[in-house]
This record gives sequence, C-alpha cells and structure tokens, in this order.
Amino acid sequence: MNNPIKKGDKKTMRAWAFYDWANSVYPLVISTAIFPIFFESVTSTKVDGETISDLVTFCGVEIKNTVLYSYVIAASLLMVSILSPILSGIADFAGSKKRFMQFFCYLGASSVACLYFFQDVPIEIGMTFLFLASLGFWNSLVFYNAFMPEIAEPKDHDSLSAKGFSMGYIGSALLLISLLVAIKAFEMPAKHSFWITGLWWIGFAQITYRRLPSGTKGNRITRQILGDGFRELKKVGRFVRTTVRLKRYLISFFIFSMGVQTVMLMAVLFAKKEVFNKPDSNEAGLIIAVLLIQFIAIPGSLLFSSLSKKFGNLKTLGMALFIWVICCGFAYFFVYDEINFYILAGIVGFVMGGTQALSRSTYSKFLPETTDTASFFSFYDITEKIGIVIGMVIFGFVEASSGDMRFAVLALIAFFVVGFIALFFVPKNENEVIPPTVDTES
Repeated sequence: MNNPIKKGDKKTMRAWAFYDWANSVYPLVISTAIFPIFFESVTSTKVDGETISDLVTFCGVEIKNTVLYSYVIAASLLMVSILSPILSGIADFAGSKKRFMQFFCYLGASSVACLYFFQDVPIEIGMTFLFLASLGFWNSLVFYNAFMPEIAEPKDHDSLSAKGFSMGYIGSALLLISLLVAIKAFEMPAKHSFWITGLWWIGFAQITYRRLPSGTKGNRITRQILGDGFRELKKVGRFVRTTVRLKRYLISFFIFSMGVQTVMLMAVLFAKKEVFNKPDSNEAGLIIAVLLIQFIAIPGSLLFSSLSKKFGNLKTLGMALFIWVICCGFAYFFVYDEINFYILAGIVGFVMGGTQALSRSTYSKFLPETTDTASFFSFYDITEKIGIVIGMVIFGFVEASSGDMRFAVLALIAFFVVGFIALFFVPKNENEVIPPTVDTES
C-alpha cells in the first residue's frame, strides 16, 4: 500500500507506535526472560539442581556460557553497525525504508522461531539463530526510528516515542504472561515460546506496514549500490561534524549506551548466576522481577517525557544517568537475595523506560528538516550498537578475567558517569550557522 506521507496524521502515528507492540517481544522473551534462562539451563551441567560447570565447547574452544552469549550478541551488533550505514543510505536514495524494515523484521522473527531447535542442533548453529535474530531486530529498528521525524512534528516526538515504548512494554508483558501460564499450568515446553514469539512479531507488524508510507522517490538502485549508500552517509556525516549539538549529543549517547544496553541484556543472566543460583531458588521469582521491570517502565517512560517538558531533555537524561549509577552500585554491594533484586528491578524498570524513550526523541529533535531520515538514524544506530559492542565485550572480558560477574557490573558505572559528564557539553541551542535543510539528493 503506497500511502503518501502526511506529517501529524494520528492514525499513521498510532500505526507507527504499534511496531513497538510487535517487536518488543524480542527484547523481553528472547533477550531478557525465557531464552536466557533456557540458554543457561541447557548449556550448564547441573547435579541435584546445582550448577557444577558453566563451560561450553564452541568451535573447539571451551568458554563460559554467559561469556559466549555476550560475545555473540556483540558480534551481531557489530554487523548491524557495518550494514546500517550502507543500507540506510540506499534506503534514503531509493525511498525504500519500509521494504528494508520489513526484510529485517521477517529475518529476525523467523530466526527467533528457529530457536525452537536450539537444544537439538550443534551449539554453533543455535548461536547463529541467536545472532540472526539480534541482527534482524536491531536493523529493523534503524528504519522504524527513521520514520518518526517524517510522520510527527518535533513537539510530538517525546510523547510519541514514550507511547511506542509503553505499547511495547504492555504487549510484550501480555505475551510473556501468557507463555508463563502455558509453561507452568499446562506444562508447555519452554522452546515453544520461541516460535510463538516469532509469529507474534510478524503478525502484529502487519498493522504498522498497512499504514506506514512507502517511498516516493523512485530512484533506481544501480550497480553503484554501495556507492549510493556511502554517498548519502558521507553527506550526513559532513552535517553532523559541523553541528555542535548533534555531534556532542551522539558522543554522550555513545558512552552511556555502553552501560544502559549491557545492563538490559545481561540483567537476567546476572540474577540467574548471582541471586537465583541455589537448588531451592524459585525461578518464578526471576520472571516476576522481569515483569516488574516491564510494568514500571510504562509510567517511567511517561514520567520522564513529562519531566522533559519542564526541565528539558538533556537535564532529564542527566537525572536518568545518575539513577543508573545508583543501580550498578546497589547491584554490586547489596543484591545477594531476592528482596534486594526486586528493589533493583523496580528502579531499573523506572529509569529504563525514560532513558530509552528520551534518547530516541532527543536525537530526533536535533535533526534538520529532511526526508533522508534513515541516513541520520543510521548514525544514531551505529553510535548505540558500537557502544553496546564495547560494553558487552568489556563486560565479558571483566567476568572472564576476574571470574566474578559482579566486577563486570561495577565496571559499567564508568560509562554512566562519563556519559553524564558529556551531557554538560551539549548546548541547548545550536550556536553555529547551519542550513535549515539538508540536501542529500544533489
């Protein structure tokens, strides 16, 4: 369906936000809740419910299962960082953001479904499914986010971004609860959760695709396809370098993303090893904590959106980063039992929603008037993904070298502190003379 772009159309904005409902089941079910627990269980050797070995053999090398997990996710995000600038430039040049978004959505969802076979195939193949699922999810978000400045006015960016994340938290929590009921009450094998999650993602994404506008440029992709992509990216890069506010915000975002996303990706594995690690531990309590994070994230994202109107986006983000520092310190010193983990989960949920929503909308507000939003959001995406890669690798390295995941959590504080300091150098207004529009078609 080739809908024309009409900025401010409420139906289009609602349809756009609904993709969060569709895709957020990946970070909750696969990255956070059921799959990490499933992964840790099938890759560990247990006797009477107690883990005696967490080593796996991957490509002939023995490695801790959680270290392997962090490295595979880091590798997928590195690939996203390589593909994103090429594909986003091509998408802007050819006007094909929607098609690229659909392709990576289907790649990610089908790979999630294939995790059903994880326990029945060599671990190298199983981790490939995980790699492709992550690749599909994160790359689809590049093109999804790029639609926001095209369909919404800047004054609506904070509220629309918060609405999207809120819908994602609600939808993914509903699916997770349904899966848990099926697993606990009806003894459904956990691996069935994965194909159901993939089907949910693809199915509800169709609501978004029916309404989102298709490209209108119609530029033909030629043999110089890679050149087209890099040419678009180069023009955007020149603009970013000459725009002090955008450049400095990306530096701060790069630094604090190392911490935020690493905490979110490794939180459940941390809890599984450090808190729910005894034979009599109740894994249901871990899932309760995950759901607590999801539901508290909803008012958290809305509250931070409201605070940004009063204090501004940069100051509100600074508040969020300060809370993240407290979270890491609390996890290191106090989280040895379930009660303290629940307290931590509540705080993380509150600040997680606000940080994610404001990070996206703040960047969107700093963009110029342009239709080539995919190229601009590829910078945002590359910044975030390289940050996560570094964060995950450092986390895995610290755990591997120290043998203690707690030291890895403590190391993340540095990212939040430096990111917080970097925010002070982002000007409220762009002082340099910049063009009102960016012509990436000339």
